[in-house]
Amino acid sequence: MILPTVDLFLSARRRSVSTEPDGLDAGQARVVSNQPEQILRDVSFLSRDSAHPHPTPPLYMGTLGSQVMCENIPGLVNKQRQLCRQHPKVMQVIGAGIKDWVSECQHQFRNHRWNCYTTARDHNLFGRLLLRSSREVAFVYAISSAGVVYTLARACSRGELDSCSCDPTKKGSSHDAKGSFDWGGCSDHVEHAMRFSQAFVDAKERKERDARALTNLHNNQAGRKAVKRFMTLECKCHGVSGSCSVRTCWLAMADFRRTGDHLRKRYNGAVQVAVNQYGTGFTAVHRHFKRPSKNDLVYSEDSPDYCIRDQESGSLGTGGRLCNQTSRGVDGCEVMCCGRGYDTSRVSQTTKCECKFHWCCAVRCRDCHQQVDVHTCKSQT
Repeated sequence: MILPTVDLFLSARRRSVSTEPDGLDAGQARVVSNQPEQILRDVSFLSRDSAHPHPTPPLYMGTLGSQVMCENIPGLVNKQRQLCRQHPKVMQVIGAGIKDWVSECQHQFRNHRWNCYTTARDHNLFGRLLLRSSREVAFVYAISSAGVVYTLARACSRGELDSCSCDPTKKGSSHDAKGSFDWGGCSDHVEHAMRFSQAFVDAKERKERDARALTNLHNNQAGRKAVKRFMTLECKCHGVSGSCSVRTCWLAMADFRRTGDHLRKRYNGAVQVAVNQYGTGFTAVHRHFKRPSKNDLVYSEDSPDYCIRDQESGSLGTGGRLCNQTSRGVDGCEVMCCGRGYDTSRVSQTTKCECKFHWCCAVRCRDCHQQVDVHTCKSQT
């Protein structure tokens, strides 16, 4: 697999934009590809200083190849280049994992005006949206940082990297509410993944130290903490007839969906902030709001109007989006289409039906065809 460009992290997300049209309708949320060549283009969206796609590196990336690549990626600070040269395989693993957190982002906002759409441009997945410190950008920073931790910790546990493996601190004996147990199996090394993510992802923001950098750092950390929050103790029982007189346990990350669900709730309760007079922390813009905790998402600018297509703000509008005619929620046609109305078309839909289990061991279904009405938002006039 091609080693992806290393500016895949949200250390360099906010200034790499073009004035070219996005070339993607609001209803189209592009899924990041598994193909190495596409990964290379997808991960390039994070460089602040580059407005052009990066050249494709050679298929083989030895020590010299990784040094050349890391030196030629625009927008990286010295600390990031150093880590890139030292850990090229880590960069590759995290680059390949981008599609997972983008997919989770799109799942969480699938029924909303902003649906975490990605653009068709080679160098920037989210377009001009990242120029604004909005609530949605806060979520993008958090979910991407969480994705880096999750992907790296999983790769360590699977033995895909030479630089890490299972958590070496989980050895010997311990106890929980059910009693004592022995550490065994393979505990996900989330602490290692968090340290690496913080060192690389946050490096540029720590160098900038402006108001935008402070919000980015805060949301990055909130995302990382969300992964750790859902670590669970999994155990295997040993003993006569499953008596569980002896337990072997390990710590495992929960499915990434739980992290996504948690950050989605934090998005709903995100706090609008301003930097204090010392430039070291936040104060809530609205006095009746609490001071944000380390787990909260923070933002400083209002969101753009996602109802209309606006190249300057990065909004694709909701024209062409599917809506639910019978819903009164955010996915309903009245809300999704922003009062512009919607078009209805009848399409043929094929589903599996009359499924039967056949011994042994298969399930066979018929293909059933039906005509269904599909509702799509009218475009702005």
